[in-house]
Amino acid sequence: MSATDAQAALVARIEASFGKQSFMTTLGARLVRIAPGEVEIELPVSGHLLQQHGFVHAGAVASIADSAAGYAALSLMPEGAGVLTVEFKINLLAPAAGEALIAKGRVVKAGRTLTLATADVFAVKGGVPKLCAVLSATLMTIAGRDGVSD
Repeated sequence: MSATDAQAALVARIEASFGKQSFMTTLGARLVRIAPGEVEIELPVSGHLLQQHGFVHAGAVASIADSAAGYAALSLMPEGAGVLTVEFKINLLAPAAGEALIAKGRVVKAGRTLTLATADVFAVKGGVPKLCAVLSATLMTIAGRDGVSD
């Protein structure tokens, strides 16, 4: 398989799995970049995502960060495997305020069973991104289990 074909297959695999996540659809999140070991998710900011002070709710921030890290991990897992988050920690560094959030997931170390990934979340206001959260996650490769695959 050529590098171009491999990249197209990777994009199709991640997009198909992401499309099954009805929660990402509910939030309004979309994939904007897929590469081996890296995935970016954009979340346009709208009123239904805000908490009482007008910032994007931490739950929405954590959700796109978790998905970005998870899909970055899945991008390095064998075809047919699924990914599940085992644990994550998120540091909220600044209010998530702006027109959109961008979560940039990246694999730190991919293992056969466990993968460590991070996600940086940026709030974009007036075209200027500001780091607002950092997530660290451990993700598990799931293979041969009914109902869990990419």
